[in-house]
Amino acid sequence: MDLISFEKKALIIVNSDVTVTYDLRQMKYDIDEKNKTITILNIPKEEIKISLDIQFYDVDQSKLNPFTEDDYNKINKSVRVNLAKKIGKTSLKTNAQNRLVSELSKILILTNTMGWTLQYEDKVIKKDSDLNQKIKS
Repeated sequence: MDLISFEKKALIIVNSDVTVTYDLRQMKYDIDEKNKTITILNIPKEEIKISLDIQFYDVDQSKLNPFTEDDYNKINKSVRVNLAKKIGKTSLKTNAQNRLVSELSKILILTNTMGWTLQYEDKVIKKDSDLNQKIKS
């Protein structure tokens, strides 16, 4: 006896813009002028920013069971969770790490040019590959 329906469904289209960045303004370092050493104390963790544009089409709901604000919030949360899982399977984090290494390499070049030493996590960084290895470990 399907006289009353309590089903609700909607076609949802999600457009997203995801960025993975490092805020180097938060990087902590120590400059030892006497020993001509720059020590990187802390590199901030990557920041993942997700901007969503969720559009609802073909919303089908019964008068007895309409979509509520809570339903829309659950959908939004579910979309964000699924998107976060997918981000881990992409190259976004690797690309951000490569960009980080590229930016930190500029510090390495500067310290080498000035005859200074760059250190990170108690290890002297002599070349880009040392930096790359420390960042990705």
